[in-house]
Amino acid sequence: MTRPEYELLAQRRTTPPPQAETHLRVVEESQAAGEVAAAYQYFRDQTGRQDVPGILKCFATSPPYARGMVDISSSLLFSDGQLMRRQKELIATYISHLNACPYCLDSHGFFLTVHGESEEAARRIAGGDLAQLENRERLLLLYLGKVNSESFRATRQDVETLCGLGWREEQIAEAIHVATVMGLCNRVANAFGLVSQGLLALGSK
Repeated sequence: MTRPEYELLAQRRTTPPPQAETHLRVVEESQAAGEVAAAYQYFRDQTGRQDVPGILKCFATSPPYARGMVDISSSLLFSDGQLMRRQKELIATYISHLNACPYCLDSHGFFLTVHGESEEAARRIAGGDLAQLENRERLLLLYLGKVNSESFRATRQDVETLCGLGWREEQIAEAIHVATVMGLCNRVANAFGLVSQGLLALGSK
């Protein structure tokens, strides 16, 4: 499976991404062997992207977990489902903003431009500004912000309000899944010390 964001990234990034020092050691591609190397190759085969992203390297201490994350991201984040890719990238970008994750914020902000938003719009969402969005999308993101930080406060009334705006329960459920998987990735990326790759700036080239 090839992904347009990865194809565009390969075209526009002329030098390999820098290897920044992290808080915890990650397994670089040049050091990968055995099951780790196989997990990295599984990522390449599934996505068409040849360089392994930093977030996957954070899971390399458990190759089965790394492969599982490839499957989850492929089936949930990087595919149309109950929600379209643009909507999923809206969620991923906004949740990464809320969790102050420079690595994921930059990556998904770039992906958002690939799936229909202008760079200016993506930067505004990356900064937490939702004013440009239609009301139904804005309220969905605000609800997911509650799920991200205070899920115990989420109520049936929240769901009914979103349904009243035209969201189906299946879409709300998938939005929750996307937001919570992004929350996991944000926390892992921040704990490992992954830095921004400067991808969003590539959207203007």
